[in-house]
Parts: sequence; C-alpha cells; structure tokens
Amino acid sequence: MAKITKDTTIGEALKLNPNAEAILQGFGMHCVHCPMSQMETLAEAGQVHGIDVKLMVEKLNEEVK
Repeated sequence: MAKITKDTTIGEALKLNPNAEAILQGFGMHCVHCPMSQMETLAEAGQVHGIDVKLMVEKLNEEVK
C-alpha cells in the first residue's frame, strides 16, 4: 500500500486517493489540476496556502487503498 507523505506531489496524491480532489479543495486548494500540481509537493502547496500539512496528509491517507 502506497502512503501519502508531505513529499508526495499533488498529482501523485490524486492518483493514490480517489477523494483527494475533494479533500484538497476542502483545505482551500482549488487549483489541483493546474500544471504546477504535477511537480508541487503537498508540503510546498501547504506552505503557499497556509495549510496544516500534517492534518491534510492524515486526511488524504484515510482512504488510500
């Protein structure tokens, strides 16, 4: 089972968790499909958006299969 970490890119998280888009949007990240998301890590995005990355990663891992 793959695990999402703060170093996972947004693009990878979208592939690993079927509900990642909704979770990320719930944290205020609405540009999850922009080209930058393929290279930007969750930690980088969290810093830019002022998000608690640890909590976001926990939520993303709740539904990873």
